[in-house]
Parts: sequence; C-alpha cells; structure tokens
Amino acid sequence: MEELEKLVKSIENENRFILERFKNSLREKKLSKSTIDKHVYNVEFFINDFLLRYEPTHAKEGSSQVGFFLGNWFIRKAMWASVTSIKENISSIKKFYQFMYEAGEIEKDDLVELKEEIKNCKEEWLENIRMYDNPNIDLDDIW
Repeated sequence: MEELEKLVKSIENENRFILERFKNSLREKKLSKSTIDKHVYNVEFFINDFLLRYEPTHAKEGSSQVGFFLGNWFIRKAMWASVTSIKENISSIKKFYQFMYEAGEIEKDDLVELKEEIKNCKEEWLENIRMYDNPNIDLDDIW
C-alpha cells in the first residue's frame, strides 16, 4: 500500500508540472482566462481523478483510456456530466494531447489514435449520456 501511495504522489507531482506547462501553452495561444481555466480543470479531472484512482497511470500513457473515461466513467461519476460537458472534455483532452505531442511527451501515432477514437466514438458517448439521463431506460442497456 505504501508503494502505491508513493507512486500516486509522484504522478500527482508530475501532473502539477505538466498542467502548468499546458496552461502556459494555452496562454501563448491567447485564449481567454475562463477558457484556459475550463480546459485545465477538465484535464486535471481526467489525469488526477480518473487516471490515478483505479490503476495509477501517467498522463502521457492515458490517451488510450479516453474512450472509457468519456463514454462511461465520466457519465457515472461526474454529477455535472451532460452532452455539453462531454463536448467540452473532448475539446480539452484533444488540446492537452496535442500539447503533449508538441512537447515530445507522446508519439504522433498516439495522438492520431486518440483523434480517430474521438471521431469514431463521440456520437456514442453523447448517446450514452442521453440514455443515462433518461429515467425510462435501464442502465444495463447502456453498459
């Protein structure tokens, strides 16, 4: 257990540094403060609340888990999950992994796969949240 706690703390420290660099890159693109804050919040939730909680995963290795995050976990765990918030998270995560690629933290293939998954699965994720919010649908029919 102590080893796991050390690993989580180490990744959290790494994430703090990565998030600061990401935030600075968004500032350089002249985005508004509120837009920057929204992107950083969304990414921080993904890398610190999702990637670290089940099996601690570094942000650079997390792009392969975006589908499960947006299509399932986020819908069930984030009380504010909605069609709009999923779309916002898609935008934030794409910007984040584009930044990670440009910073040399991930390979181009990882970025391409992430974008392809988003393109192919976005409508399914949005339908999942619509069904999840519909009291007439059995949740077993979603997952």
